[in-house]
Amino acid sequence: MTRHRYSPDVLRTTQWLLRAVAVVVIGVETLAFGRDRSAAADTATATALAVSCIALALWALLEARGELQARGGTVLALLLTVIAVAAGTVSTQHGSSMIGVVLVAVVAAGTQTELATSWYIASAAAVAVAGGGLAIGTGTGSVLGYLLIVLVSVLAGHQRRSYRVQAEQSALLLQQVEQLRAEQRRVAVLDERARIAREIHDVLAHSLGALGIQIQAARALLEDHDCGDGDGDGSVERADEVLSVAQRMAGDGLTETRRAVNALRTDTASLDRQLATMAQEHRRLHGSAVRLRIDGDDAPLQSEQALAVARAAQESLTNAAKHAPHQEIQIVVRYEEDAVTLTVANALAPDGADASPAGFATAGFATVNGGYGLTGMRERLLLLGGTLTAGIDDGRWTVVAKVPR
Repeated sequence: MTRHRYSPDVLRTTQWLLRAVAVVVIGVETLAFGRDRSAAADTATATALAVSCIALALWALLEARGELQARGGTVLALLLTVIAVAAGTVSTQHGSSMIGVVLVAVVAAGTQTELATSWYIASAAAVAVAGGGLAIGTGTGSVLGYLLIVLVSVLAGHQRRSYRVQAEQSALLLQQVEQLRAEQRRVAVLDERARIAREIHDVLAHSLGALGIQIQAARALLEDHDCGDGDGDGSVERADEVLSVAQRMAGDGLTETRRAVNALRTDTASLDRQLATMAQEHRRLHGSAVRLRIDGDDAPLQSEQALAVARAAQESLTNAAKHAPHQEIQIVVRYEEDAVTLTVANALAPDGADASPAGFATAGFATVNGGYGLTGMRERLLLLGGTLTAGIDDGRWTVVAKVPR
């Protein structure tokens, strides 16, 4: 069931309609249907009712114009006191219903004024009721009954005030929760955008880097043909094969990009399967020996963790193809109790080769196309609480990526 929430203006208008109806009914009953009252009592009752109505009208006018808040609580307290005292003085007369007007003032005092002010207004009303009753000889029991009504009214006003404060606090809390949810949605969108950017960067860096290697090889073959070195026809045929491979790699790069975008919202393949696929593709495209070894039991990883490790391996293979072509590469995945460690190591290119052994050391964390692929991998792993190191170890270029489980 939907709970309707009314605006403060609607609630305020409803309250004043009820007050107006109550005062009209009380006035008609008091003046037209009073019994056994003297002319002096009728005059006193009419005067008290007129004073109460004027005070009520001023209260309504100031509240409608929003001046009560600007003037503080003093004006409202004064008006409620006037109403309570004027109506309370004649409320104990026989046949009078003016106690109802007193209740309107006392309940409003308990609801809209401070605690001390509400008790002050209730006390003034009680004194007026008791004084008026004793002045006309009203029985003690009746006076005590009226005083008990005044006490219950102020307590009822305090209860309404507590409910109103609680409702305002609940509304404020609900607004804060909505703001927090909106902020969380905004942060999630920003995180998703950053994730997409990393994925697209990683895929393109790998694909374009490998494509650059193939194009460089084709150019070298064509240059050999132009210089007349070796078998010209054979160079052209090999160049054609290399360009065919480059074309196929460009298509594979587009497919991989689409797959990376789709994988952002779907579960990725297991880490072992991704690494096996990478090793097979690297052997086919670059003719390098790639050995894959899995140590420990393959335990499920979160998609973010598996993807970060897989991208680190992909970037390492691309750098190996650039700086140490046709050198053996070893990929080791070790599943530990509290972490998963990936180690990618390859032999350095021999002296005199086009890709020198110093290429790794000088490049540092730079990628084959001048980007910062390994730095991006390192940042990705840091977000997951992991680490990434790269450097020459025992004559081999070694990249070590580690993520906690």
